[in-house]
Amino acid sequence: MRARVVSGVRTRLEASLGRAGIALPWWIPVGATAVGVLLVVVSAAQRGPTLLSVVAGLLALATQLGWALTGAIAPSWLKTLTVLGAVGLLLSDPVVPDFSPVLLVVLAAETALINRPGFAFAVTAASLATLGVAAAWVGLVGFPVYSAAVLLGLSGGLMGRWYGRALDAERAARDAVRDQAVLAERQRIAREVHDVVAHSLSITLLHLTGTRHALRQDRDIDEALDGLEEAERVGRTAMADIRRTVGLLAEAPAGTRPLPDARDISALVERTRAAGLDVRYEQEGDLAEVPDLAGLGLYRIAQESLANVAKHGGGAPARMRLAVGPAGARLTVRNRLPAGAVPAEGGSGVTGMAARAGQLGAELSAGPEGADWVVAVSVPAGVRPVAP
Repeated sequence: MRARVVSGVRTRLEASLGRAGIALPWWIPVGATAVGVLLVVVSAAQRGPTLLSVVAGLLALATQLGWALTGAIAPSWLKTLTVLGAVGLLLSDPVVPDFSPVLLVVLAAETALINRPGFAFAVTAASLATLGVAAAWVGLVGFPVYSAAVLLGLSGGLMGRWYGRALDAERAARDAVRDQAVLAERQRIAREVHDVVAHSLSITLLHLTGTRHALRQDRDIDEALDGLEEAERVGRTAMADIRRTVGLLAEAPAGTRPLPDARDISALVERTRAAGLDVRYEQEGDLAEVPDLAGLGLYRIAQESLANVAKHGGGAPARMRLAVGPAGARLTVRNRLPAGAVPAEGGSGVTGMAARAGQLGAELSAGPEGADWVVAVSVPAGVRPVAP
């Protein structure tokens, strides 16, 4: 039952704070109200059950009672007038020690917390004036102490307001960084899927083309079946790669199969060559020295380059060379442009390769050199790849 009541009050108060545009946790106004009620009760008890104490108490709690009836938070200027009026009535009959001036401390802190500094300073000045008048006319004892307490409440409210704004700014910056990270990860996964799909479809089409020629020209059933089996194998491998790549979107690991690196480029060339594309591959240096992330980037660039050769090379042979040395790693892919072909230097493939080269801190060039189309990427030694 108690939990249900607390939950109902919290829900109603959070809705009221939202309508009023006050960005505070619900428990702060609850705590301030509890302190105010306690101070009103103590101040009234110090003066006895008189008409003055009852009227002052109702006046001090008028805005809280209004919220209980309507669910609307009263504006700060109205609460300031009611609290100042209540404290003025109570100070017309001062006692020693008097707890009613502490209501002004709570008022100064609360006003500074949720309002502009100018309004908070004005409320503090009015509170100090009220205390000064009481000290001069009715002999309020402890005016310096009460004044210092009001100023302390103002300082606390201003610091709380500054801290809240700093926290909001930090959260906004963190959200922006998170959004950028999510966008970068999605772009990286999109490039992975593009590379896998483009290469696999190109190789599959080569196998299907070879199968069609085998059936139409040579009537070689065995060769055709081999081509279809190889096309099926490439397709299944591509599906597994796509599932693993898209699985990166999930929180849990998508599998245990490692991503390819520079040492897998030779196997990539062999699969491409088996599909019917003439690729000559040269390898120099120790590929184990290439970092995993850099190796993955080089593998994907080689994969995209071979896919482009299969799609646009017109069946011309391609040459690939991967050299690893003290200065870094350099991958070069060269193929003869078909006669009359107009080289296109744009497209998502080249864009994806450029993005990967940027992650590697590498230099990439892709374009015509004489009668050839050349893709060259150089990864300097000692450059740490930038993880997406």
